Parts: sequence; C-alpha cells; structure tokens
Amino acid sequence: MGWDISPSGVQGVLTKAGKAAEGLSNAGKTLETTMTSAAKSAGTVTQGGHEKDGTMGLVAGALGQFIEAHQRRLAYIAARTSNSLTGAAKATNAYVQGDLDMAADAQREALKEPKIDLPGVGDGKGAK
Repeated sequence: MGWDISPSGVQGVLTKAGKAAEGLSNAGKTLETTMTSAAKSAGTVTQGGHEKDGTMGLVAGALGQFIEAHQRRLAYIAARTSNSLTGAAKATNAYVQGDLDMAADAQREALKEPKIDLPGVGDGKGAK
C-alpha cells in the first residue's frame, strides 16, 4: 500500500474544517450567553419575578440543567475537533519531512565516490 498525499489539498481541507470549527465554537459561546440571559429573564419562583435571595424559577432551573448536561459534551466535541485537526496537520508535515529525508538520502547516495571493481585489477590476479 502506498501513500499519495497532497499537502496543499490537506491544507485546504484543514482550513475549511478550522473555519467550521470556529463557527461551532462561536455557537457554543453564544449558546452559553443566551441561555444565561434566558434564565435570568425567566424570573423566579415568586410572583413578580424578583426574589431577594435569587432563587430561580422552574424555567431558569431547567435551562441551567440543560446547559450543565450538555456542557461536557460540547467541550468534548471542541477538544476532539481541535485534536483531529492538529493530528492531521502533524501527520502531513511528517509525510512531507519523510519525502524530504528520502530525497536527501537518495542524493547523498548518488554523490558518493563510485567504487570500481574491475576483474584482475588490485586483486593480485591482474596483468604483470
């Protein structure tokens, strides 16, 4: 099995995926801000919506539980996405470096002094 990787193609995909991941991250930040605002706007358990001790109402509590339940999942998705993009970039760089190393090895081999081994020369069997 051979490898045929286009580093510029990988870079293009990583750029697009990075932009999509950035959008996902921004959506997560917006969700957190929006949910906090929504919870505050939902009011409290007392009539009139303002309780001095800050006890939240049922809707605010449900929104808080929702965020708490999904916050770990969202953080996992963000970390996994970042690790995947970084891993793909590192693997491609290693591939390119491997190509460069192989080319340098081949060039070194080509530049070595040739060894000429003619029959009868230097082996004591040659002409006298």
